[in-house]
Amino acid sequence: MGELALTVAGKVYRVACDEGEEARLTDLASLVDAKISALKARFGEIGDQRLTLMVAISLADEWSEAMDRVRELEAEIGRLKSAAVQQASERPEWTQTIVQSLGEAARRIEGLTQRMNEASRD
Repeated sequence: MGELALTVAGKVYRVACDEGEEARLTDLASLVDAKISALKARFGEIGDQRLTLMVAISLADEWSEAMDRVRELEAEIGRLKSAAVQQASERPEWTQTIVQSLGEAARRIEGLTQRMNEASRD
């Protein structure tokens, strides 16, 4: 297990993490630090606890919106898969209809050819 020093809002926090997770945690801490900096710039010094709560709510809101979008996309994927399955199931009927039509057209052409050959012999 690794240990990492993260700086958020000017304070250093030592955290434990699994091997290989250091870069991810550093990126996440930078995101939180940027949110805190933006809120400080917007509202001034409003206290660490309040600032932390506002950042947590902001990140939770972004996460919630992302999850809503994921659910929408999953539903769309489901609809597209259903449509593809339906089209695939309809395709053999459509193909069969074309094959039958082409077969009938070929029989008519052969019949016409035979009649024309008979007529030309007469």
